[in-house]
Amino acid sequence: MEERYEALKELGAGNFGVARLVRDKRTKELVAVKYIERGKKIDENVQREIINHQSLRHPNIVRFKEVCLTPTHLAIVMEYAAGGELFEKICSAGRFSEDESRYFFQQLISGVSYCHSMEICHRDLKLENTLLDGSPTPRVKICDFGYSKSALLHSKPKSTVGTPAYIAPEVLSRKEYDGKVADVWSCGVTLYVMLVGSYPFEDPEDPRNFRKTISRILGVQYSIPDYVRVSSDCRRLLSQIFVSDPSKRITIPEIKQHPWFLKNLPKEISEREKANYKDTEPAEPAQAVDEIMRIVQEAKTPGDMSKVMDPALLAEMAALESDDEEADAEETY
Repeated sequence: MEERYEALKELGAGNFGVARLVRDKRTKELVAVKYIERGKKIDENVQREIINHQSLRHPNIVRFKEVCLTPTHLAIVMEYAAGGELFEKICSAGRFSEDESRYFFQQLISGVSYCHSMEICHRDLKLENTLLDGSPTPRVKICDFGYSKSALLHSKPKSTVGTPAYIAPEVLSRKEYDGKVADVWSCGVTLYVMLVGSYPFEDPEDPRNFRKTISRILGVQYSIPDYVRVSSDCRRLLSQIFVSDPSKRITIPEIKQHPWFLKNLPKEISEREKANYKDTEPAEPAQAVDEIMRIVQEAKTPGDMSKVMDPALLAEMAALESDDEEADAEETY
């Protein structure tokens, strides 16, 4: 890993580990690397994340490149999205105009639609997992497939995972649910936040009260403030997404035919739809699945911390251990 990549800076940290920006010494390409400590943290979810992510090739999904081993960590190498999180962009802007919200929503739906066509549901769609590529006309990049499930490889979802503000009512039932339909709800929350600058189901007076948020989700209690100008077509789309009965909720194919969605639809999205996603991205040599699985299996063996090449990374990992319980409480129910 150290022979091939030059570490530049830290991009972020979570209960998974640390993400860093590195440069490929041979090609000079900037890539992001997610480091997960070897041993017990290399569980079924990590394996699922890697296998699902590596199968996806779409302009609105962060590109998986390869997995590598260091003496202490499993390293997941992926495309670097230089524009950062869409969440940060909203925080600085307050909220987006309807046209700007639609521009990002169209790309989000294009990426999610492709995932679903590959029989993969994401299950944790949110602004923090929606990155931007840093170009003048920003391209959305969906990331973090840690909660994703494949209909081809895995059982039907029934665990209550995701982020509370974005979670669909049926996910709270602890019964089996359709992950694709639950993804639609999360896309609706993302659209609402872009338009309004706050979460639809949080109590404005008590936003950190998860119990109240869950109650409002189950009752589909939301409103658009008077000071926000939103067209009737957009309001109608939100009302078709925020439907508690998943069988009556609008589907991704129906969203893609909705008049509000079709307005100012970028040419590249409509052309990609016509091509059925085929040959939209230049081919790159892919790491073989059996090679990926071999590396992941090897990573289940704890690393030798005495051989760590980067003391700063090790220190960061140690600090994260104490934050795990708090992070898990917010992410998973």
